[in-house]
Amino acid sequence: MEKISALHSDKAEDVATSSSFRQFKIEHFHLDLSVDFDTKKISGTETLKLRCIQDLQSEVRLDIHPSLCFQEISFSQGWDDTDWKKAAFLTRDFTTYGTTLVVKFPSPWKTDERLQLAIKYTAADGPGVCWLNPEQTAGKALPYVFTQGQAVLNRSLFPCFDTPAVKSTYSAAVKVPEGFKAVMSATEWEHRKSDNSFLFRMKQPIPSYLVALAVGDLVSAEVGPRTRVWTEPCLLEAAKTEYDGVIEEFLCVGEKLFGPYVWGRYDVVFMPPSFPFGGMENPCLTFVTPCLLAGDRSLADVIVHEICHSWFGNLVTNANWGDFWLNEGFTMYAQRRVCRELYGEAYTCLEAATGRALLRQHIDNTGEDHPLNKLRVEIKPGVDPDDTYNETPYEKGFCFVSYLAHLVDDQNRFDAFLRAYVDKFKFCSVMSEDTLEFYLEFFPELREKGVHQTKGLEFKSWLNVPGWPPYLPDLSAGQSLMKPANELAALWAQETPDMAAIRKVDILPWKTYQTLYFLDQILAKSPLPAGNMQQLSDHYPHIVESSNAEVRLRWAQIVAKNQYQPGYPHIRSFLTSQGKQKYTLPVYRALWNSGEETRALATDIFSSTAHQLHVNVRNYVAKILS
Repeated sequence: MEKISALHSDKAEDVATSSSFRQFKIEHFHLDLSVDFDTKKISGTETLKLRCIQDLQSEVRLDIHPSLCFQEISFSQGWDDTDWKKAAFLTRDFTTYGTTLVVKFPSPWKTDERLQLAIKYTAADGPGVCWLNPEQTAGKALPYVFTQGQAVLNRSLFPCFDTPAVKSTYSAAVKVPEGFKAVMSATEWEHRKSDNSFLFRMKQPIPSYLVALAVGDLVSAEVGPRTRVWTEPCLLEAAKTEYDGVIEEFLCVGEKLFGPYVWGRYDVVFMPPSFPFGGMENPCLTFVTPCLLAGDRSLADVIVHEICHSWFGNLVTNANWGDFWLNEGFTMYAQRRVCRELYGEAYTCLEAATGRALLRQHIDNTGEDHPLNKLRVEIKPGVDPDDTYNETPYEKGFCFVSYLAHLVDDQNRFDAFLRAYVDKFKFCSVMSEDTLEFYLEFFPELREKGVHQTKGLEFKSWLNVPGWPPYLPDLSAGQSLMKPANELAALWAQETPDMAAIRKVDILPWKTYQTLYFLDQILAKSPLPAGNMQQLSDHYPHIVESSNAEVRLRWAQIVAKNQYQPGYPHIRSFLTSQGKQKYTLPVYRALWNSGEETRALATDIFSSTAHQLHVNVRNYVAKILS
């Protein structure tokens, strides 16, 4: 694969890794693993093909986690040599979220020399390996295990250069007990029935965080020419009904806008309810929350988001987690660009307005000057990149990419830029400087005008100044949908609601995002005057009883902020039924900030549900309640 010369990312620091990624290149690695649900351990051997890229290296350092246990490490000179020698190794402290495996050699390696490492090890209950008891699954019949690599969690699954700065191909053989299936983020897979092993190969180079594994009572159904859905048996029919024929349309629009889809298949795994994310864009195999099974395809845009990561994030990747906006800001823009093609401008502007409301909530909660409200986050040594996660790289990033499009003032030309950007940097990891320099090269007339130095809108200010975006894209096309919702919310905020006027507005035909926008306005105006919550609840039973997770989230926040006791069972049901981080944390924050009564409710719910949450979500909730 042709190497692009002189990228800023070639010298980018990554304080979240202690590995030798600047001294050695991992060309390929193979995982030969066995999954044991009784002991909750994954054991086997990892074999790495390495090439020395910096002269005279007498050790290799790999990112690991204390939950990994090592039995033996050996090495061979060259990739075909069968003369394996035992290697001395030790572990070294690094940070709270990982340690370092140091493998020492009897003599140093020279530039371009090749070697193999074979590491025999066991992975247990590290933060990236999530073991679920049967009662934590949808079917409640068999246990389940899945991995989550982003941002720096895969070091608890296998030793690696755990930085998005480098990419390699991989393969795997995963042996599982009878009655279980394994799936991985790989371009090819097959089932070896003789020992119930599943064989995988990822032919495209990817960063370590995108290696993903799930093992459980899994079944599948084809929903398109290159897509199948994987679920537990009890969810298969719902998943097939919700997404049959839908995903291929999303892929085709993405290809038209951003260039070829290079990953072959696009399969989707509907995860157990405790999965902490809306979706995780593991290539070829997106993991998504079962909350997306709304029954009306109203949350399918989450799939659009993950599909767009196929170009922005998976193909062109941020070189370190401080530039996470490159993954998420471009993907939010791409998602809304696809949705505009599919659903029109008014709907897309309305959806973007709900995103803006989430950014406003976040910045109000943290403060304008909070350092995490910069696009380029300064991650200090020892700080877990996961702890910097928030709405800023998504929504402020979207605003910056929208500003870049605004400067061009021609959608077709900006679409051409996005295609050229993906083509130039495919399979590379980049920094903001690489992206923005290419933008100014692609539009030399904008460089000549000095748009990158416009006062208050300097590209450097976009990256390094915290707070509200200095430019907001025009969402006025959504006013035809937003105005009725704004006016209705204002009626509900009156001391005595004008019920005659309220009854004239039939919201049953509204699209989901119009309802969500309305609920966002109600939340912003809460607490409502005394008695209004009861009337609101009585008037909109379809909202109170909705199975749509986005509606349930907002209703839970409104109930908490108004300390509306009849709605407390709703909050308990919502927090018990799912563990998505983006839903769970806002509800706990609303409970904690609304009064002693709701604080007590939060503590009670957490005590009974903490065991079913992903460890990171559990820790974040514990911080909110402390």
